[in-house]
Amino acid sequence: MILDCNEFHKTADITVVDIAKRMMDYGFHAPTVAFPVHGTLMVEPTESEPLSELDRFCDAMISIRNEIAEIESGTVDKTGNVIKNAPHTADMLTSDDWGFPYSRRKAAFPMANPSQDKYFPPVTRIDDAYGDRNLVCTCNPVEDYQ
Repeated sequence: MILDCNEFHKTADITVVDIAKRMMDYGFHAPTVAFPVHGTLMVEPTESEPLSELDRFCDAMISIRNEIAEIESGTVDKTGNVIKNAPHTADMLTSDDWGFPYSRRKAAFPMANPSQDKYFPPVTRIDDAYGDRNLVCTCNPVEDYQ
């Protein structure tokens, strides 16, 4: 199914990429974005997914929608919010320096059950498109392999 997220860009300056990044904090691999339709998430649960996982996904999407509503209502800042700063890495969450206007708990454990398995992304945001277009090889020189 395709979830159209274009309206959130107009109402809260939240893009489909922002939502995909926030999904990582909820323990979901970010789905395909902007394909086949710009500004959408393509969600493809398989028939092997248990109902509990589908329910968890729905709960996460409802929670993210509520976070967007906080931005739309002006309750939270349009740039300094939990969605724009997602995903939150273990390094960020355990750092002595926490400069965000929301709690570490809201960033790392947005659902009611923090005891479930938690995935911490190894990196936070990197310039997505720039990194895709400007690859850097970290391999040894070709001569080392001869």
